[in-house]
Amino acid sequence: MPLPAAGTVRSTLEGERRRLRAETGQAIATPEPMTYGSQAAAASQVFEQQRDLALRDRARQQLALVEAALGRLDAGTWGTCEECGEAIAPERLEALPWAALCIRCQAARQRRRS
Repeated sequence: MPLPAAGTVRSTLEGERRRLRAETGQAIATPEPMTYGSQAAAASQVFEQQRDLALRDRARQQLALVEAALGRLDAGTWGTCEECGEAIAPERLEALPWAALCIRCQAARQRRRS
């Protein structure tokens, strides 16, 4: 399978960047003041706030990956594993156009983290 065309990749990455920027810019609701008998409601609000903060953090991490991929595209290194220098499989790049590592290096990195 050949690598996707650079224009298609750029369009995909820029669309993802726009989506993630919008997602990270959304306001997160703060819990309302707790009144007598509202502990369950307050707990739900705190849970939702914590979930929203975690999702925003994940979106920021993803945005960094997308912006790094755009940088590699500009530098002409997109599609090359940053660790071993080998070509990243086209199927991987089609599924994850922001991938910076080949499957083998990504798996090795995950093993080192666990």
